[in-house]
Amino acid sequence: MSPTDSGVSDGSPDTWEQVQESAEFRQLRHRLRSFVFPMTALFLIWYLLYVLLADYAHGFMSTKIAGNFTVGLLFGLLQFVSTFLITWLYVRYANRRLDPLSQRIREDIESPAAKESE
Repeated sequence: MSPTDSGVSDGSPDTWEQVQESAEFRQLRHRLRSFVFPMTALFLIWYLLYVLLADYAHGFMSTKIAGNFTVGLLFGLLQFVSTFLITWLYVRYANRRLDPLSQRIREDIESPAAKESE
């Protein structure tokens, strides 16, 4: 049952419960979680690997690549790169998969209110 079926759109708790129970909202929540949880797990594993290598693999992390530039420094810089990459991927994913669905949900909630005010 969508919030527009009952005509309730005044921001009451009933409206939000109906939205939360709707198939569109469940799909939106599923899409968000299917991106956020795996990406969070991957990043935490990557970060933990970096920390463990820095603590227990001194020889490997101090291996020089060029001049005084070491593997440890490279991995540290890649932490920043991966953060920006994840942000870019999320924004791209949200624009394509989350925002259109959330906009439809918003329109379903607001459309009865707009009709009543006419």
